[in-house]
Amino acid sequence: MPRASTAVALAPIKAFFRVVTSTEARDHLATFAPRTTSETIPTVDACGRVLAKALTSPVDLPHFHRTNMDGYAVRAHDTFGASASLPMYLKLVGSVEMGKTVTRALKKGETMRIATGGMLPPGADSMVMVEYTEEMGDGTLEVQRSTSPWENILRIGEDIKKGAAIFATGRRLRAHDLGALTGVGLTKVPVHRRPKVALISTGDEIVAPEQSPKPGQIRNINQYSLRAMITEAGGEPMDLGVVKDDRPAFEQAMARALSVADVVMISGGSSVGIKDMTVDVVCSFPKSAVFFHGISIAPGKPTIFAKAAGKPVMGLPGHPVSALVVFSLFGAPLVRLVGGEPATTAFAPLRTTRARLAQNVASAPGREDYVRVLLTENNAGLLLAQPLPGKSGAVFSLVQANGMFCIPHNEEGKEAGEEVEVILF
Repeated sequence: MPRASTAVALAPIKAFFRVVTSTEARDHLATFAPRTTSETIPTVDACGRVLAKALTSPVDLPHFHRTNMDGYAVRAHDTFGASASLPMYLKLVGSVEMGKTVTRALKKGETMRIATGGMLPPGADSMVMVEYTEEMGDGTLEVQRSTSPWENILRIGEDIKKGAAIFATGRRLRAHDLGALTGVGLTKVPVHRRPKVALISTGDEIVAPEQSPKPGQIRNINQYSLRAMITEAGGEPMDLGVVKDDRPAFEQAMARALSVADVVMISGGSSVGIKDMTVDVVCSFPKSAVFFHGISIAPGKPTIFAKAAGKPVMGLPGHPVSALVVFSLFGAPLVRLVGGEPATTAFAPLRTTRARLAQNVASAPGREDYVRVLLTENNAGLLLAQPLPGKSGAVFSLVQANGMFCIPHNEEGKEAGEEVEVILF
């Protein structure tokens, strides 16, 4: 619980605590992001989870020589010199049965039918594809092309050898990763527990989405969007509802959030208004510190990153556009960091594309500007980025946009026709 506090009187609007660059903000997040504990789960359920331990292969894959084409198993030496005009003739002695161990060894001048993935018979060291052969009908195979040793064969351990590294710690597993793990017999994997992310919405003006707001009130626009974005980042959202601008109520909500969650996200209350008390409440808890209060970006400057009770706390701006842009740039990476990902992947945009600006865009130097855009194709098939106007409280400017691009702090804008990297929503 927080330290004892007294009633807070209204005070003049305060200055920002400490404004940092986006690079400095990322450094703070990467430095202080305690990882969740690990758990072992079935591989079939591990898509999207982050490995808590490096994995090595317990077996060779494949564990027998197998073919990767349909054709005939041969001894490569028996086919040397074969061509369509001067074919070789081999004795057809049977077929390889799929899923069964082959014990019959090929002798000189012999061959066996074999399907893709079949086990190469002992004595064989190559395979000739079916399109370069013809069965003569008397147990003889005509071979119209020579093969080299191990042609069209996946040898023991060629895919991966026993003891070789598969995945490093911190890898977020993808669907095809699960197939690779299953292929070497790893049916359970150690992963980081999904971070529990408590979401607190603040403000006297905020009402639940299902309510009809009165004049001066607004629905909790950020609630559903942030919950979805937390899930997309690999976290488990815990919605703690709306807290009015009342310090004891705010402290109680914070105490509950810190007791049940790994990360606390606060929507609203991060600016410098007379009722914005997030910093004071955070600092009332033990093991607390404010790393920064403000990032030199637009939208989203009034952003807080702190710790309370030793857990990361992020204060997001209340305006919907600002909140969602900041969460994309810093909130989602924080969730991924706490969930076990390294900074190199946690801060990487999930999807980007390059496009040319459809019009000039001005920017104030000294800050990064994140401009929302609508991507379209012109008649020549060129991808264009059309900047969308809209203030930070206009949520439908985000709905219309399908991405955003950054104007660096040392530039005064971008010109029409200039190529930009668009972070896709």
